Amino acid sequence: MAAAQRLREWKVRALLCFVLVAVWEAASGQIRYSIPEEMQRGSFVGNLAKDLGLDLKGLRDGGVSIVSTGMSQHFTLDSQSGHLCISERIDREKLCGRSPGCSMNLKILVEAEVKVYAVQIEIADINDNAPSFQEKEIILKASEITATGARFLLPDAEDSDIGVNSLQGYHISENKHFSLDVQTGTDGAKYAELVLEKALDREEEAAQDLTLTATDGGDPVRSGTVQIRVIVLDANDNAPVFSQPVYKATVFENVPKGYKVAKVNATDLDEGINAELSYSLRKSTDKSHIFQLDSRTGEVLVAGNLDFEESEFYELEVQAQDGRGLSTRAKVLIAVMDVNDNSPKISITSLFNSLPEDSSPGTTIALVNVQDRDSGENGEVDCSIVDNLPFRLHKSFEDYYSLVTEAALDREQISEYNVTVTATDRGNPPLSATRSLQLKVLDKNDNPPTFTQKSYTFSITENNPRGAPISSLKASDPDWGENARVTYSLLLPLLPGGEGSESPVSSSISIHSESGAVYALRSFDYEQLRELRFQVQAQDGGSPPLSTNVSVTLWILDQNDNSPEILYPASRSDGSTGVELAPRSSEPGYLVTKVVAVDADSGQNAWLSYQLLKATEPGLFRVGLQSGEIRTARSVLDKDALKQSLVVLVKDNGQPPLSASVSVTVVLADSLPQILSELSSLSASAAAAAGGGGGAEPQPGLTLYLVIAVASVSGLFFSFLLGLLALRLRRWRNSQLLESGASGNFSGVPVSQFVGIDGVRAFLHSYSQEASLTAGSRKSQILFPVVSCTNTLTAQQAPEKPAPLLGEDSYLNKDQVLNQVINIPLKYYLIKK
Repeated sequence: MAAAQRLREWKVRALLCFVLVAVWEAASGQIRYSIPEEMQRGSFVGNLAKDLGLDLKGLRDGGVSIVSTGMSQHFTLDSQSGHLCISERIDREKLCGRSPGCSMNLKILVEAEVKVYAVQIEIADINDNAPSFQEKEIILKASEITATGARFLLPDAEDSDIGVNSLQGYHISENKHFSLDVQTGTDGAKYAELVLEKALDREEEAAQDLTLTATDGGDPVRSGTVQIRVIVLDANDNAPVFSQPVYKATVFENVPKGYKVAKVNATDLDEGINAELSYSLRKSTDKSHIFQLDSRTGEVLVAGNLDFEESEFYELEVQAQDGRGLSTRAKVLIAVMDVNDNSPKISITSLFNSLPEDSSPGTTIALVNVQDRDSGENGEVDCSIVDNLPFRLHKSFEDYYSLVTEAALDREQISEYNVTVTATDRGNPPLSATRSLQLKVLDKNDNPPTFTQKSYTFSITENNPRGAPISSLKASDPDWGENARVTYSLLLPLLPGGEGSESPVSSSISIHSESGAVYALRSFDYEQLRELRFQVQAQDGGSPPLSTNVSVTLWILDQNDNSPEILYPASRSDGSTGVELAPRSSEPGYLVTKVVAVDADSGQNAWLSYQLLKATEPGLFRVGLQSGEIRTARSVLDKDALKQSLVVLVKDNGQPPLSASVSVTVVLADSLPQILSELSSLSASAAAAAGGGGGAEPQPGLTLYLVIAVASVSGLFFSFLLGLLALRLRRWRNSQLLESGASGNFSGVPVSQFVGIDGVRAFLHSYSQEASLTAGSRKSQILFPVVSCTNTLTAQQAPEKPAPLLGEDSYLNKDQVLNQVINIPLKYYLIKK
C-alpha cells in the first residue's frame, strides 16, 4: 500500500512539473490580439489555429480548449475554423475601469501536445461615454459688491473613457459678467473655475443663467451640459430717491381735519430691509403743527385749522430713510386758497335717456340750467363737459345750455355714455358743481359677423367614425340682440349636373347652425381624398341680415391601413416568383436580386424595412434592411444545396406595423453543364436511396428517364440558340438596310425603369444574364457575370455592354433558362424523393 501511494505521488509530481514547463514555454511565445470594446457577439478576434500552428482535425476532435478561469464567458473557440470569437459583449469600463491598460489573458490547452499556450487580448477603448455632471443645476450666490476677479469652483464632469476619449475641456455660454478658467491638476485632471469679470448689479439683473459644457476628445466629440444659476445678493448701495425734489399743493381754507394735502413718494432700488422706507418731517416752523406726515405712506394731512388770512403759504422739508440709515430729502410747498361760499347748482330738463346710433349730428338731448347765488366773479359760471365725448353744450340764452350731438354715434364702440356737466364759477378759488347724464345708444344692424380667423385649417384622421366632430368655427357680431345672433351654414358649389347633383362637401361635412361645430358625415379614406376645401357662411339675425364667408381647408391624415405591396419579384398565377441565379464562385456581398415594394400610405407609415425570415442555408444570404437587396453573406461552400429557398418579410413603420412576405428561389451554379450534372447526381442519389441498401443496383427505369430528360433539354436548348442566332442575323441585316437609308439615329433605351404608386417611386433594378456559346466547344454554357445588377443610369450614362442574344434591348432571362434547363429533372427528383 505504501509503495502504491508513493508511486501515485511521483506521477502527480511528474505531471505537475510537465504542466509547469508547458506553461513556461507558452509564456515565452505568448500571442497577443487587440480588439475594441463593445464588439458584437460572434465577432472575429484572431485565427488561433493559424497563429498557434494547430491542426484543424485535432481542433474538430475537441483536443483544443480554453482553460482560463473566469474568462471563457467572453470568448469562444470555433472548432471548425480555428477562429477565436467573442461570445458576449465586452465593456471596457466595467472590466478595467479607468486603468490605462486593459487586457484579458486566456490559456489554450492542446491535449495532443500536452501543451498550454498563453493568449493575451488587449481591449481598446472607444468613445462610448459622454461627459456628465452629477448635478442637474448648479446654484451659486454672489453679493453685488463682490470684487472682480473672484473665483467660484465648479463641479467636475465625469467621463468613463480614457485617453483622448476622456474629458478634455470645458467651455461656458457667452456672458458679460463671467468667464471660465480651466485648470489642469498635478494628476492631469481638468477642473473649471468661474471668474467674475464685471461687477454685478442686482438692480440690473437679479440672477445670471449660464450653461457649462464639458467635452471629450473622441471622434465624434461627445459632450454634457449643466445649468448654472448665479443668484445676486443685494447690498445697501442705493439711497432712497424721491419722485420729485419739490412737491407743490394747494388747499382751501375750509377743508376738514385729516384732509390729505399731498403725498410724497420715494423709492429704493435695493431689496429687503435695505428698501424699507420711513418718512418724517425734518424741518418745521412754529405753525408746522397744522400738518402731519404719515411715516409709512408719505401722505401730508391737515391736523389743524387753516386760515387764509393768517397764513397763505407753508413750506415743509420731508426726509425718507431706509432700514440701513441712508436717507434723502425733499420739499413740500403748500398754498392755502380762499374759499367761495356758494357752489353753482345744475338742473336738467327735457332729458332723453336713449338715442339711436344713426342719429344725425346736432340732435338735442337735454336742456341744462346753471345757477350760482354768489355775485360778481364768484357768481359768474362757466359750463362744460369732457372734450373727448361726441357732445357739446350750446348756450341758448342767459343761464340755459342745450346738450346736442356733435358727431355720429357708434353703439359697437360705446353703448352707453356718462355725460358729466361741470359748472365752475370765477371766484378765487373757483367752486364747481357736476351733474351726470346716463345716455344709452340704441343698436342698428350695421355690422356683419366676423370670424376669429381669416381662414381655417382642420385635420382629421382617416377611417373616422361617421358623425365624428372635427372642430368648430366662431364668428362674432358686435351688434346687440337679434342683430348679433349668428347662424352658420355651408356654401355648396354649383355642380355641372344642375340642382339634382349632390356636392361632395354636402355628403362629407355638416356644420351645426348655432354652435359652428363641424362634423364628418362619412368615414374618410386618405388614399382617395387628402384635402377638402369648402366655405362657411356666418349670418346675423338683423333685418336685412348681414353675412360673411370664410374658407375652410380639411386635411385628411394618414393611418397605417395599407400593407406593403411587393412589386419585384412578382408572383405568378401559380404562386411562384421565378428563379434567381447566383454563381458558386461569387464572393461575399454578391448581389443576387432585389426585393422592391411600395406602400400606399405616406410618411413613416410608408417607410419599409426588409428582413430575412427563412432560408434553406442560414448565414449564406443577407437582406439589406432599407434597400431590400439580397446579397451573399459568405462564400458558397461545396456542401451548400443547389436550390436555396428564401422568405423575405417587408414591414412598414406604422403603428401597428403591417407586413408582406415573398419567397425567392436562388439556384447556385456556375454553368449549365454544372446544373445538369448536379441534378443528375441528385437524381441518382435519390434513386439509390429509394432502392434500399448500399449494394442495391439503381433502377434502370430511373436512369433511362434521366438520360431522356437531359437529352431532350439539351436538344431544345441547342434549337433555341440556333433560332436566336438566325433571328439576330435577320435583325442585323434589316438594321444595315435601315442605316443606309436613314439619316437619324435611334436613341438608346434606359437600362432601368421606375414604377410610381401614389407619389412613391420604387426603383426596379434590371437583372440580366448574358448567354454566349464557347467557340470550338461541343457544349453550350451560360456564363454568369460576377456583378449582375446595374444601378439607375440615364441613356447617356449607360455602360457599354455586349450585344444581347434576344434582340437590341433584350437579354436571356434567368427564369426562362432555368425553367427550360432544369425544370424536368428537378421535378422528377423531387417526386422520387
